[in-house]
Amino acid sequence: MTPHETVVSAHDAGKRFPELEELISTDPFWSYIYARDIIKGRWVEAEDIIMINLYHSYHYALYVIKGKLPEKMHNMMILHAIKDPDDWRVKRYFEQLKWQMAKEVPPQR
Repeated sequence: MTPHETVVSAHDAGKRFPELEELISTDPFWSYIYARDIIKGRWVEAEDIIMINLYHSYHYALYVIKGKLPEKMHNMMILHAIKDPDDWRVKRYFEQLKWQMAKEVPPQR
């Protein structure tokens, strides 16, 4: 069974398959999809593999974490920003954080 087939099976069953999560966590894309669609939240055990791919890290922040990435993943985004400050994924990640932080600031009196 492949990570793709496992995630599709979990999706069809509407539940997690803990016994197959090690297989899923070998693939950044399917790990992100599994966290988003099956776990519906943070999947700590797969974050090291998800952060290998900048695109999936960005989407993990946007659709799973819905905010600042965990420290290790956030630091990886910072490193990418230093390496390539024009990368759209990095720019959008930090723009999203800036926007979210602005919303959380209490109004000034």
